[in-house]
Amino acid sequence: MRRFLTPKVQTWMHRANPASKLVMMLLLFVMTLLTHRLDFIFYQAVLFIVLLFALSGYQPWKVALIILPFVLVFVSSATTMILFGKGDTLWWAWGLLHISEESFYRGIHIGLKAVTFASQGLLFVLTTSSVALFYALMQQMKLPPKYAYSFMASVRLLPMVWEELLVRRNALLIRGLRPPRGLAGLATGAKLYAVPLLSQSIRRAHRVAVAMEAKAFDGSRPRTYFYPTAYSRYDLWIPVLLIIVQALAYTLAMLYPPFGIADVRYH
Repeated sequence: MRRFLTPKVQTWMHRANPASKLVMMLLLFVMTLLTHRLDFIFYQAVLFIVLLFALSGYQPWKVALIILPFVLVFVSSATTMILFGKGDTLWWAWGLLHISEESFYRGIHIGLKAVTFASQGLLFVLTTSSVALFYALMQQMKLPPKYAYSFMASVRLLPMVWEELLVRRNALLIRGLRPPRGLAGLATGAKLYAVPLLSQSIRRAHRVAVAMEAKAFDGSRPRTYFYPTAYSRYDLWIPVLLIIVQALAYTLAMLYPPFGIADVRYH
């Protein structure tokens, strides 16, 4: 899995400061959230998927495999609004299910917005190391080390919890303990897995907290960093790129509108 999630090449977006990327992505999320033009959000989704292939540094087949769940994201986000939304122009009805023209386009809008959010977030995740992100937050955003290192320690503990789950399952199988099916099986499984894993996680978290306090990770003193981070010219390219993408999406929406709806809220 680690080899699969390792990019083939490092693009310039990998070299940009993670803190500046985070700020720009948050602003982009807000802009996308406030977008109500269906054609505009459609081209945003398309262009950010193109950016995933161009700037993530992964092979195209890996990117295609990673974005495959976008289909499920789109369907699950759009279906609820399409089937249960309100509208005046009724297309089809059966029991509690009602599909109207208004609910259909609003559902498509929500689905495309979910895909846009997913592609934007995935672009950030695939081009940003978690360690580099927290180091940048500490150095550029002045995040207290006790919070940053706590988050990093939590991320590192997650694979250990998964390994303990596998060890616990194999140990129970060797002893012939198999939880029954149904609700009784869920209760038995909670006793066999949840309680031991939770208690072990609490012990490990306590040991990590004591170690961090002993090594003065409370933020009371100035610290040096093994990985120094700084701003560079690549941080200027990010807002330029995002502005170009948004302008191109808006231009395409005006010139070649696939839906022709100015504001989906009033359609």
